[in-house]
Amino acid sequence: MNSKDLVCIGCPMGCALQVELKDKKVTKVTGNICPRGKAYAEKECTNPTRIVTSSIKLENGEIDMVSVKTEKDIPKGKIFECVQAINKLKVKAPINVGEILIKDVANTGVNIVATKKVKAVN
Repeated sequence: MNSKDLVCIGCPMGCALQVELKDKKVTKVTGNICPRGKAYAEKECTNPTRIVTSSIKLENGEIDMVSVKTEKDIPKGKIFECVQAINKLKVKAPINVGEILIKDVANTGVNIVATKKVKAVN
């Protein structure tokens, strides 16, 4: 049986969690004040995911870069591949908030979207 210590990010409390694992399955979670702690620990130990934020180079815009993020969490193991795809791209202004700039990044089923509106300059 393995154990793992985590700090929960499910709510502002930041509980210190102790997670017991057997055969890569969570058997016990302690230290959580609310139910979100248990859910966070189970997800983090069995299928960790993250939101990726970055920026993409921009042509013909009032600024040189546009901020972007994944629409939702992607598997932690796909982050590097996701960032590589972002770094290869250069887009043209204008860009609107929520505009999809990369579809299905790193074969995750998740899109990369703009988080800032950028006007084009003529």
